[in-house]
Amino acid sequence: MKKDKSMIVLFLTPAVFMFLAIFLYPIIRTVIMSFFYMEGLTDDLSTWQFVGLENYVKLINTPLFKDAMVNLFKIWFYGGLIVMSLALLYAVILSSGIRFKKVFRAILYLPNIVSAVALATMWLQGVFSSKFGILKSFFEMIGAEKLAQIGWLDGDNTFKALLIAYCFGMVGYHMLIFLSGIERISPEYFEAATIDGAGKIKQFLYITFPLLKGVIKTNLIMWSISSVGFFVWSQLFSPLGMDRSTVTPMVYMYTQIFGSSTGNTIERNSGLGAAIGVLLCIIVVVIFWILNKTIKEDDAEF
Repeated sequence: MKKDKSMIVLFLTPAVFMFLAIFLYPIIRTVIMSFFYMEGLTDDLSTWQFVGLENYVKLINTPLFKDAMVNLFKIWFYGGLIVMSLALLYAVILSSGIRFKKVFRAILYLPNIVSAVALATMWLQGVFSSKFGILKSFFEMIGAEKLAQIGWLDGDNTFKALLIAYCFGMVGYHMLIFLSGIERISPEYFEAATIDGAGKIKQFLYITFPLLKGVIKTNLIMWSISSVGFFVWSQLFSPLGMDRSTVTPMVYMYTQIFGSSTGNTIERNSGLGAAIGVLLCIIVVVIFWILNKTIKEDDAEF
């Protein structure tokens, strides 16, 4: 028995050491940094200036950061409704026994294979362009001149265009998670329901949906994490600086830590950037806690 314990400790030691060095230390350092002022991430500890909660108070009172948080909520909430609804719909359709299931599944997942930079460029230049975009050409073809004149990359429309493009790229990923959950459900449930006279809608409401509670929770957690880390798309849709309509907390944090060549950020403050990271981490933990409390899957078994 002692020999077994020694072997367990021997094999676990490298993993524990790697966890402490790669994950735990940066987390602790980031939390500590959030209470200090320092210009660069690698500044010597002797140059750190303790400011307490000043970084957090400053964030709360900064209009641009408030806009970033509002944009993050919109991406998470409205984007989540769109992505989860479409992903679940496509998963149900693909699991219904339609022909060419693998082809459709590959097509829907294809945007996740393409680089986010390439995908965003395609939307910016090929879809939303005011000169030769697909939307402009389509509306002109059907005679909707007013719709054809919409500047998708101007003003408040920029956020709508950003959200549409991002949701398009995320549907396939979450669809596969839903599809894997549906395929785990025994066909016997649906056969019994069909014999009892239940239609497809009732089968979905009383069989498929209840048995997908765990999968739904997983998808919502994954969506929350990806939304909080929203960065590349915001940068590409506003390449010249932090646009209030598209700025997100991650973009604001990046400019605070590494500075900005456009003059949007007056000073570099890595401590302020660390505070943003801590707040985003707390948001994810709170969402995870709420989902665990509200979505119970103990009463549904496969």
